[in-house]
Amino acid sequence: MSFEHSTASLSEVHQSVETNGKTKWKKIFAFLGPAYLVSVGYMDPGNWATDLAGGSQYGYKLLWVLLMSNLMALLLQSLSARLGIVRGRDLAQANRESYPPAINFILYVLAEIAIAATDLAEVLGMAIGIQLLTGLPLIWGVSLTVLDTLLLLVLQRYGIRKMEGFIVGLVAIIGASFLIELILVKPHIGEVAKGFIPTIPDNNALYIAIGIIGATVMPHNLYLHSALVQTRKIKKDEAGIRQAIKLNFLDSTIALNLAFLVNAAILILAAAAFFTTGRTNVAEIQDAHRLLDELLGSKLAPILFAVALIAAGQSSTVTGTLAGQIVMEGYLHLRINPWLRRLITRLLAIIPALLTILIAGDQEVGSLLVFSQVLLSLQLGFAIIPLIHFVSDKKAMGIFAISPLTKIVSWAVAILLVYLNLRMVFTSAIGYMNGSGNIFIDGLIVAGCIGFVVLLLITIIYPLRSRYRHDATAGIHTAQVSLGEMEKPIYLRIAMALDYTSKDRDIFSNAIAHGNEHTQYILIHIVESASAKYSGNDSDDLETRKDQEQLDTYIALLKSRNINAKGVLGFRRRALEIARIVQEENADFLVLGGHGHRGFKDWLYGETANQVRHRVKVPVLVVQ
Repeated sequence: MSFEHSTASLSEVHQSVETNGKTKWKKIFAFLGPAYLVSVGYMDPGNWATDLAGGSQYGYKLLWVLLMSNLMALLLQSLSARLGIVRGRDLAQANRESYPPAINFILYVLAEIAIAATDLAEVLGMAIGIQLLTGLPLIWGVSLTVLDTLLLLVLQRYGIRKMEGFIVGLVAIIGASFLIELILVKPHIGEVAKGFIPTIPDNNALYIAIGIIGATVMPHNLYLHSALVQTRKIKKDEAGIRQAIKLNFLDSTIALNLAFLVNAAILILAAAAFFTTGRTNVAEIQDAHRLLDELLGSKLAPILFAVALIAAGQSSTVTGTLAGQIVMEGYLHLRINPWLRRLITRLLAIIPALLTILIAGDQEVGSLLVFSQVLLSLQLGFAIIPLIHFVSDKKAMGIFAISPLTKIVSWAVAILLVYLNLRMVFTSAIGYMNGSGNIFIDGLIVAGCIGFVVLLLITIIYPLRSRYRHDATAGIHTAQVSLGEMEKPIYLRIAMALDYTSKDRDIFSNAIAHGNEHTQYILIHIVESASAKYSGNDSDDLETRKDQEQLDTYIALLKSRNINAKGVLGFRRRALEIARIVQEENADFLVLGGHGHRGFKDWLYGETANQVRHRVKVPVLVVQ
């Protein structure tokens, strides 16, 4: 865990994708990717229920709502990308620089709740998909979702492009699954076309339409997109920025339209399979899966449905973790290991899911899925409103501030989305209060609603104040300081971690180059035989004796050159032993070799250099 002082969002992959000096098509391809990671949030399991309900109850008549929602999402995601490209800030960083600390902390907590709610939907969706595909009980499916922490760890080791490729692969699986299902269900093309004519048959259709719109734009996607666009290395002149905005808009258009097609496919599938056969009460994912087999007479359709559900949950959970990392680093300047961040997020989602299944049973999972969407609705305004403020600000954005027309449309979309989500939240609150009969709980709900409205007003009004800070580096960089007189450090006790390979020569050369005639060199080798790991210092097997002989040989060679040296053997865990010996020997400098491997080999051989440098308080030189 560390407090991050870098301005770079997702610093490990910041500007890691080169876009300069490429041909036209290679440049376009280099920019494609961030929006695909964002798009999976628009086809996650949380969206499936509203699409299924709309299609089964009203046929194709609500397709136009999906299209309108997609256009809204495209507008807001393009604003998020613009913020990241022009200001080099993600939304969390921009909020930290603009709002007072107390408000920022509340916004951070709300963002974390939204991410946990998103992950809850992914957990439930994947667990349902596993159950539908294998018959495994839901509670075991939920428990198994912890294992995808390892998947994210693997993906992050191979860079952002590999991660984007993995997500695109999952999106392709979802798209292909529904394409085949649409071929099997054979929808009426003419009726599908009529679904794009705006119409609301009744009040219940209006409620479902609100649900579709409310579940479309997710707050964590706005944080995510503003950071992901910064993984591209661009020229920071006017032409370079304009080109980046244009190509990222192209990326968003392609990716979000693919997400729209997936959502439309779910609704069309529900309309063709259920509405036309009179099954208008299908709203649960499990019901849809079961009826597909009955109505289509094909075992393939329900299998593809379950596979697509698992792919949707898995892809969304990866991007949810990235959003959590962005939010924590942006608001708090706090960085923790990605796998730990992933595990914390996943546990926050799994615990309520497990408790619900254990206490209320599998039948309440659908209600929990709806509740996760209500939690998301609570946070949406606190992401959209600051975003529009930031990209409208001519002082911060310069010539890249959005036009007056775009600003009007953006605020109209924000007002509509916030209204619809407020309506959903307050309707849920009133419904709960009417059935609770507990004055204390009712009072807490009322106080929460009042606090919610007050915070929303502060979010709207505060950036309009004259004290609104435009200094893009406020709170990030420390005050400028003079370098002063720089003296060459003198190391009197230099430790060397040796592994008895050809790398030892380089370790010796670098260590001696940092010492002088008064320096003592401490040669360290860790014995890793089975006996050494069990017996420790009491080990006396052949490998231990041979290792000691090699150490004595090294010491003798150094002394023949008038170099003062001593040797220390360590046992059991390599990184811990090296750090312990360095501390006990009072070494003031450490040189060790880096194997240069990564991924699976890190798990196989261990990450010695990375672990050691976090455990010692002296300078560490890693010789590759």
